[in-house]
Amino acid sequence: MIETLAFQSNRLDVTEDFLSRAYTPMRIGGRPQKTGARIERASAGGLLVDKVDFDYTLSYDAGALDKVCLITLHRGLIVDTTGGGRTAHGPGETFLVALPDRPYTGEERGARYTITMFDAALLDQVAGGDERRDGPVRFTGRTPVDEEAGRRLGRTVAFLRDTVLGGPAPAAEGLVVSTALRHLAAVALTSLPGTLTAHRPRPVDGRDAGTATLRRAMTFIEENAHRDIGLSDIAAAVRVTPRAVQYAFRRHASTTPLGHLRRVRLAHAHGDLRAATTEVSSVLDIAARWGFAHPGRFAAAYRDAYGASPSDTLRAAP
Repeated sequence: MIETLAFQSNRLDVTEDFLSRAYTPMRIGGRPQKTGARIERASAGGLLVDKVDFDYTLSYDAGALDKVCLITLHRGLIVDTTGGGRTAHGPGETFLVALPDRPYTGEERGARYTITMFDAALLDQVAGGDERRDGPVRFTGRTPVDEEAGRRLGRTVAFLRDTVLGGPAPAAEGLVVSTALRHLAAVALTSLPGTLTAHRPRPVDGRDAGTATLRRAMTFIEENAHRDIGLSDIAAAVRVTPRAVQYAFRRHASTTPLGHLRRVRLAHAHGDLRAATTEVSSVLDIAARWGFAHPGRFAAAYRDAYGASPSDTLRAAP
């Protein structure tokens, strides 16, 4: 039997309380304005699938989940900052939000995604007596070992979401759920870095225009948005041709590398406006700091992204 629930709120404290009860104790931050969080859950037989939609930017600091938690990102950006690192994930990617026994931190920017969760103990049951391991099976990384592995994992998640637990006639009978869940665990074990995939060499991505290239390019942009960088710098940093970078962004993120760079810089400007005061900063100063030389174009782009003018955000800052 499928159990369902729905959650919707535009209050951070209410959302934080729900997320802490639904997943793991966590603290979130952000300043939503006329936007909100929406979550639709379907669960059966130890399988949990959530459709999550955050219209705003929020940060999170969460405890260990003690479960396998896969994210399939459909819109927006998720930036993982666990352990002081910084890895950006874009649309089309499926990845572990965290290792099951580790806390995690990060930021979501207008993200819509699917969460798929199951008990980590299932990994050992599925692995059985695999001769390649000498202890409990575990993941050692959170992104798929190669692009095809990522697609395979994403297709499996979509099947569970849309056919097993969703659609006009869900197939969520006991045997169907347990079989599909074990299949998901097996696909995760062969798709993500871990004690069962350690013997497989990771391919070198030279000219590939897939999600691995997109992920590395997004990370480079995140870390260098304050610098004067262009397409050639991004391509050189991720060791592919400029054309490959452009194709990766068009194919997997429906934008261009420089379009994404502008969005990242706009998000930084948004953060500075929220934190500034009119006594020490101006909209023009902050816009220029992030490379927006035309005040009118900056204001239009800002309003499209955040539903308010830059000056309104600055005046509302504490």
